[in-house]
Amino acid sequence: MINFEEKMKYKIFVDGQHGTTGLKIHEMLEGREEIELLSIKEEEKKDLNKRKELLNSADLVFLCLPDAASIESVSLITNENVKVIDASTAFRTNPSWTYGIPEITPTQREKIKNSKRVCVPGCHASGLIIAMKPLIVNGILANSQKLICHSITGFSGGGKSMIDDYESGKFEDIGGQRPYALTLHHKHLPEMKYVLELDEAPLFTPSVGNFKQGMLVMSYLVKKDFKKAVSREEILDLYKNYYKDETFIKIIENNDSYLDAGLLNPMKCNNTNSLEISVYENDTDMVVISRLDNLGKGASGAAVQCMNIMLGLEESKGLKVSKN
Repeated sequence: MINFEEKMKYKIFVDGQHGTTGLKIHEMLEGREEIELLSIKEEEKKDLNKRKELLNSADLVFLCLPDAASIESVSLITNENVKVIDASTAFRTNPSWTYGIPEITPTQREKIKNSKRVCVPGCHASGLIIAMKPLIVNGILANSQKLICHSITGFSGGGKSMIDDYESGKFEDIGGQRPYALTLHHKHLPEMKYVLELDEAPLFTPSVGNFKQGMLVMSYLVKKDFKKAVSREEILDLYKNYYKDETFIKIIENNDSYLDAGLLNPMKCNNTNSLEISVYENDTDMVVISRLDNLGKGASGAAVQCMNIMLGLEESKGLKVSKN
């Protein structure tokens, strides 16, 4: 006798399930009764035929792989019904793929719902784009604006080898945060420019902190560069209106209660899919800070959110909201 409940399950395959993002997605989907996870043994992950079989038998595939491997996996998919969510940088500026931030425009959620090819944004890019898109759309910042941005992220963003180094105490004597990508060619720059429709890529440097998970993305703005004069309160109102129906985006109004004795903790959105925007100013300048979990809204959480939309499920299913 056919078990109807079994038959209705969505088959999901995570190609790259043994890496940081893949493991997290697997963990988030385990136990969801409407999902059947297809798995590959670690020793079989380089078996092309086995991967091809799994890639083509799934309803939806997550690609948690380096760029070249993601491109290869997409080429192995011959079943036109398979939906793909890619977590690499390979397709983020490809117009035939849909960018996976449903909140950024009024039509983006519908585009994701109807797409068979969705790319998950980079964690740094998510923080910058979600903070800057409303300012550009509403004519506060010009597309010609040279954005300046810095972020600090937990070491889990560096993958297995960096996690092992930190957790083994190898970097104990270093301790503090360390800037990287100092050639100024970080791999998230193309998507930042593409999605924000900027004339040129931002000036951006990230740094890795001596903590595992969480991140802050800080955008530095000079008020005289604004196309029209706006106060912090007007910027907050603009953000609240732009993201008014969004479960996972929170606009912070009271900085005093939000900060910990004047300090901003990068880890307070951990294990959620939330992104919080806070705004700071003096007479001449403004700083907009996005706080998010680099493994949540910055990676696996965003991927699962897109999956829920693409499969017609409740968008927030299996995802947590911050309580800050």
